[in-house]
Amino acid sequence: MTTDVDLTERERAVINAFQGGFPVVPRPFEDAAAAMRERGVDIDATELLETIRDLDERGTLSRFGPLVNAQEIGGAATLVAMHAPEERFDEIVELVNDHHEVAHNYERAHPHLNVWFVVSVADEDRVGDVLAEIEAETGQETYNLPKRREFRVEAKFYVDGPLDGDGDVAAAGIDCTDLGPDVTPTDEPTLSPAERDLVLEVQDGVPLTETPYADVADAIGADVEWVLETVKRFEREGKIRRIGVVPNHYALGYTENGMTVWNVPDDVVPEVGPEVASLPFVTHCYRRPRHEGVWPYNFFAMTHGRSEAESRRRIEQVRETMDEYWDVTDDDWDTLFSTQILKKTGIRMEERADANTRER
Repeated sequence: MTTDVDLTERERAVINAFQGGFPVVPRPFEDAAAAMRERGVDIDATELLETIRDLDERGTLSRFGPLVNAQEIGGAATLVAMHAPEERFDEIVELVNDHHEVAHNYERAHPHLNVWFVVSVADEDRVGDVLAEIEAETGQETYNLPKRREFRVEAKFYVDGPLDGDGDVAAAGIDCTDLGPDVTPTDEPTLSPAERDLVLEVQDGVPLTETPYADVADAIGADVEWVLETVKRFEREGKIRRIGVVPNHYALGYTENGMTVWNVPDDVVPEVGPEVASLPFVTHCYRRPRHEGVWPYNFFAMTHGRSEAESRRRIEQVRETMDEYWDVTDDDWDTLFSTQILKKTGIRMEERADANTRER
């Protein structure tokens, strides 16, 4: 299927090439452009920078730079479901969204649990307090669904064309992570004050200039070599999931957001999880708890499609994968499509980083 978004072949190639794997070197656009030329895309560093800058300004990208893994920075986040009766829907949503700990909130198509939100806190013990406050204010029960195991978080959205000589999307998934400083991961669970400053500076992206890491260093009063080494080390440690362009998937036509949920036999989950996570169109894949009598599902797999038909095909592929491990019935799964974005402010990194920063 070809996307109908208005992108040039060069723009498509750039989006496909660097949704991760962007080099951590003083002048990264030069090395990135060279890697694209090796894959058959005629582009230089200036053209690559200008292309990304233009995509960002048009809203085709959400941002450019490191994708920080909040889970590894400090604090905690959890997924919560609740029921909002139709006659009180707007009132309940407003009460939920008024909590600054609520980062994302979606209405999803389900006969009972129609409001789904993420609570992000600096102190894990605070989750219970926030949910108790929401229940007291709304009169509705909340159902906490924290991650028990993460199998995949890799929201990459490729666009079609141009194709290379093998019929594959040209330059898709270029990996330049071998470039840059030679670093050794540490097992330090907390952040230094300088590392905290770096996380907060890059969480929304880096400057679109020829020397983005030097600009970050100037902004936080650090040495550029330290910034390069720390960004590279954070990438190795998992504090940064990946570095590159972060597409606005709605702008790329991925409008069908389907959260498939499955009642997988507990002893099968360790086998099923990696298999479902390996499907290229699955962007998030977790094990979560059930809630007896209300929520029978313990496995979540998020898929995105550019049409309802494409989304349905992808969900069917998930089911076929599941069926290889146990006899899946219609009662064992459901798909909850998002019908409305109710709140989307992003994870509040500052509070979580502050709480996990060592004293100077």
